[in-house]
This record gives sequence, C-alpha cells and structure tokens, in this order.
Amino acid sequence: MYKKYIKRFLDIVLSLLAIIILSPIYIIISLLVLIFMGWPILFKQPRPGKNEKIFNMYKFRTMTNKKDKNGNLLPDEKRLNKFGRILRSTSLDELPELFCILTGKMSIIGPRPLLVQYLPYYTKEEHHRHDVRPGLTGLAQVSGRNNLNWDDRFKLDLEYVNNITFIGDIKIIISTAKKVLIREDIQTCSTDNEPYLFEVRKKDKCYGK
Repeated sequence: MYKKYIKRFLDIVLSLLAIIILSPIYIIISLLVLIFMGWPILFKQPRPGKNEKIFNMYKFRTMTNKKDKNGNLLPDEKRLNKFGRILRSTSLDELPELFCILTGKMSIIGPRPLLVQYLPYYTKEEHHRHDVRPGLTGLAQVSGRNNLNWDDRFKLDLEYVNNITFIGDIKIIISTAKKVLIREDIQTCSTDNEPYLFEVRKKDKCYGK
C-alpha cells in the first residue's frame, strides 16, 4: 500500500511544500550562480530513472566554463571554484531535483540516479535498482555515500528496493538531515574515493551476468 500509492502521494506533497518554502533560497542561489559561474544557472544531465527510462536531472551549476587557449574546457578540478565547493559540500546544488520529484521522474527516497554510461556495467541483479524511482537520497547515501565501494552501494540500493517501508523512509530522511547538517560523508568530487564504475567493471567483467 505504502510503496504503490502513499509514497508517490507524499513525494508530490512534500516536494511541492519544499519548493514553496525554499523559493527565496532558489532565487538567492540562482543569482549567486549567475555571478560566480555565469549562464546557464542549471546543470542538466541525462540519468536513468524507473525501468531505466532516461530523464534529465537538474542541479545548480558548480563549475565555470573556463577553457584553455585551444577552446577546450579545463579539467573539472580547475573549473570547480570556491562557491561551487560550498554548494556541493552543503548539498544545496541538489535542490533543483525537487522539481524532478514533483514531476514523477524521481522520489525523495530511492537509489541515486547514476550516469547513463553505467547501464551496460551492472550485473543482472543490480539492474533491479531501477525497479523504483531514483531518489534525492537513499540508504546507500546515509550508510557511507562515496566512502563505500560500488558493490556495497549497490547491495544497499537493492536492500532498499526489496524492503520499502514508511518507517524506513522516515529513518533515511532523518539520517540524511543529520549528515547534511554536519557535512558527513560528503565529497566535492564524486570520484575522490571511488573511480568511475566502468573503470572498475571493465577490469572485473562480471557485469551483465
């Protein structure tokens, strides 16, 4: 009952309330991004959603468009300025994802939507992390986030997918709030502690089985 009906209803109500309450924050961050990063304000990237259907996930931009003398974008670490690091370390860059939740592309709680390029590198079992809507936060995020290796993160994703409950979601929301407030397990670069999935799985060759 909760998984099929109530969860989506709560996603709509809570995301809409959050967008309304946080609207001044959206305006302030948008202006600051425009000043420190330039246009566009939002970063858009395709991600696999429920049943691996591709959707566009939005975040506030955290990197500039600085280029080298040949017109090529500089490496990420050189385009990530101080303000961008603040947005990432406080998770404020994630706020536009509330609109993805409101429109049904995402959920408040669920496995995080990863890169589309990762899809061929999941094992047969790991593909089931896409049986539900991806989340703004999830069990893996409150259990170590990027400090976990890929196998452990996927095990937690599948554990969540197979055991969705109202109480479980509440616990994840509370744990997420605590981690954001104390800035625990947050990396400003997604590969600080873990390489890209395709780099790991190309060596392993266990995917797809």
